Amino acid sequence: QLQASGGGLVQAGGSLRLSCAVPGSMAVWNSIDWYRQTPGKQRELVASINSGGTTNIAASVKGRFTISRDNARNTVKLVMKGLKAEDTAVYYCHGRRWSLDYWGQGTLVTVSS
Repeated sequence: QLQASGGGLVQAGGSLRLSCAVPGSMAVWNSIDWYRQTPGKQRELVASINSGGTTNIAASVKGRFTISRDNARNTVKLVMKGLKAEDTAVYYCHGRRWSLDYWGQGTLVTVSS
């Protein structure tokens, strides 16, 4: 199971680092992504990194969020800087492997203004 961690309460302008622990070898995962969701809204793709290391960052967070992976530790990190109140959400780690989708539990990020 994917395991997301690192959420918490932070003031606007602050930073947080989320971590997604990925089971097994990173090589078998087509992509690992971070999504976020707020009540009443659809889950939104925030950032993704594929098996080749190519990253994709949503326009709403570009320049503030970065995604990276540590193959040796089987983790994918989402570093969030310059956080805004609108970044408040439950953040989910998602992985795609052999055409199947896997979701981790969410981790809550709350940004106080």
